[in-house]
Amino acid sequence: MATEFPQVDLPCEIVAWPDVTEDILNIYKQSCRLQAAIFCVCMEGDMKATINLIDYEIKKNDLVTLLPGTIIQFRERTEKVKLSFIGFSAACLERINLIKKLVDSFSKIAEYPVVPLSPEIASYFNDYFSLVSRVTYNESIQMTSDANEAVLNSVTTGVSAVYKSYSGDAHPITRKEEICKELVQLVTQHYAIERKAQFYADKLGISLQHLSTTVKQVTGKNVLDIISYVVIMDAKAKLKSTNLTIQEIAYSLNFPNASFFGKYFKRYVGMTPLEFRTS
Repeated sequence: MATEFPQVDLPCEIVAWPDVTEDILNIYKQSCRLQAAIFCVCMEGDMKATINLIDYEIKKNDLVTLLPGTIIQFRERTEKVKLSFIGFSAACLERINLIKKLVDSFSKIAEYPVVPLSPEIASYFNDYFSLVSRVTYNESIQMTSDANEAVLNSVTTGVSAVYKSYSGDAHPITRKEEICKELVQLVTQHYAIERKAQFYADKLGISLQHLSTTVKQVTGKNVLDIISYVVIMDAKAKLKSTNLTIQEIAYSLNFPNASFFGKYFKRYVGMTPLEFRTS
């Protein structure tokens, strides 16, 4: 039976905090699955974390990118740690197709959720997160949905620029991790047309059983989880941010009709597309 991890979201659309210490990180000492998107920079110290069941060491000036659906657990630290972070809740992300915002870097983020920054670039992120924190905690300023989306756009633009110039580290990834990386790349290219796991196994030139076992071992998810994650994110964005009919959204995602789309959507979201649109 698949492990059910506690779901963790943020209390408001944007939360920015330039001084996250171990007291706050204790919330994530137990494994949980994020509903929010979180971007943070380690400003002091170093610590260990498990991201999608893979162990990482987070050091000073590292950028950590955690997309919705990420399984995260912060573990031991070797010295005092301080993180600067900004997070966007599920409600904020429902209006935006985050995959499209990060399309050029999505596969790299899946492979390298932790990347090093120069001290100068790290300070830029910290300064921006500090500014957003001051604005969002100022009771005289009302952040609108458009303003929240503008902040998200600026953060994803900066993160994409980091990943565009990042060539990866010298540490070789395993063949299993390479298969998962290639799967994510294929899914982001073909999700609107193909949702069958066998299609991706054929593209990778391996058996479906081998693909399924590998993905489960590396990520804790199955192949259909990864495919549906991308499909549902696109569907949610179209439902919340466009005037397309549900039938048109169904066709855009290669569902034969609105009924099939509705059943698929409800299976993963727990409500119909119409209920979600009006929620």
